[in-house]
Amino acid sequence: MSKVDTAWLRMDSPSNLMMIMGVWIIKPAVHYADVRERLAERLLKYPRFSQRVQVDATGASWVTDPHFDINRHVRLEKLPPSSKKHPTQALQARLAELAMEPLDRRYPLWEYLLVEHFDGGSVLIVRIHHCIADGLALLSVIQSMVDGGMDPPQRAPQPEPLHGLEAAEEWMSHALIEPLAVAAVKALEAAGGGAAQAFKAVADPRHVLEKWLALGLTKSIEGSSEAARLACQVVRDGAALVLMADDSPTRLKGVPGHSKRVAWCQPIALDEVRAVSKALRCSINDVLLSCVAGAMGQYLKNHGDDVTGQEIRAMVPVNLRPMTEAYKLGNKFGLAPVVLPIGLDNPIERVFEVRRRMTDLKGSLQPLLAFGLLAVAGVLVKPVQDAMLSLFSKKTTAVMTNVPGPREKLRFCGATLEQALFWVPQSGSVGLGVSILSYGGGVQFGIISDSTLCPDPQAIIDQFEPEFEKLKLLTLMLPWGEDKLY
Repeated sequence: MSKVDTAWLRMDSPSNLMMIMGVWIIKPAVHYADVRERLAERLLKYPRFSQRVQVDATGASWVTDPHFDINRHVRLEKLPPSSKKHPTQALQARLAELAMEPLDRRYPLWEYLLVEHFDGGSVLIVRIHHCIADGLALLSVIQSMVDGGMDPPQRAPQPEPLHGLEAAEEWMSHALIEPLAVAAVKALEAAGGGAAQAFKAVADPRHVLEKWLALGLTKSIEGSSEAARLACQVVRDGAALVLMADDSPTRLKGVPGHSKRVAWCQPIALDEVRAVSKALRCSINDVLLSCVAGAMGQYLKNHGDDVTGQEIRAMVPVNLRPMTEAYKLGNKFGLAPVVLPIGLDNPIERVFEVRRRMTDLKGSLQPLLAFGLLAVAGVLVKPVQDAMLSLFSKKTTAVMTNVPGPREKLRFCGATLEQALFWVPQSGSVGLGVSILSYGGGVQFGIISDSTLCPDPQAIIDQFEPEFEKLKLLTLMLPWGEDKLY
């Protein structure tokens, strides 16, 4: 198991389990036997799904489960009889329970649960531990499972595992150096001491960064101007990552409990979101993040909180590999801190402020440095890993991800996949996860929250569509013409 995946494996806590959880709403209904056969046929072509985790003194490894039984991992699920009157609420309640039920580590860390009869169709629930793969990698798995899906590419035979110093050198090369690419490697060298130096800053950030900056300036004189520029960027981005300011102290941040709540909204038309983004000359992502900020701000105001001038930080995954390699699974993403201006009431002003902040993040090395930090965490003893990662959770209110899915609706076992929803795990003391998925011409928001910090996430979800409608209306009211556009 890679060091980054090992870090995710060990990140489970009583308040947060590192599971990616998803739901497919399928119509008409599908049958258990067909679903089990499809998953056995398609999913098991990825060897990882028939492997369990083995932990020893040297770390964690993937080993084939000699007693693998597809019936243990694909099971029928029944909702209470009351679900016929309130199917969505019953499903949300069950998902909240499943979010805090650990997967059995004696077996491969995934399961599918099928509710055969749900609101005129079926529901397929999936729970997969994050150590198996990240969200974008799982998209490639999904595309192989649906009707007409293609098998994953054949992987080349794996070489014999290395040991001792040779293994350490191999890990440093693949887990840290290669993802940073040649230019970033030069920058790290110019900044003094390679990748490991960057992460010593976690223990004593100010002292190390001062020394790092001095070394970077000295070597900048000796090196090329490009290396000097990149060295300064590494120092700047490393300092920004380690020395992040604290979030605004809202009711969404604090000490989480041991239960969850789950919520989602109906799809918003993607064409309308795209039209607003083009009119305002910003990205679709800028529009969606602005709506998230507006919804959170309105939720806090509805609870009597003053959000004037306040902002909250969300850690956003950034993919670090081409989609052509997603079938290899594992985790290959960094984390970028996105600060949401929840205190801005004007939707137009807010979307432009989000655009400015996202533009500032472009070209940043922070996601790469965060990926390296996770790799380093994977080789440390768990208490040290927990202390290192708590640096980020203390300064973060939410984990948020935006995944672009297929434009056309998919089919599964002859039925139509009407809605696809997923929820991202949180770590440490973070109590809020926001998921945005575009699929089949619509955009859906999902939230998973700690019940202590946010007992009613539906109240946030219910603000997303009104926030977008306000932004759309104001966009239509803007003066038009090339000389008038912002």
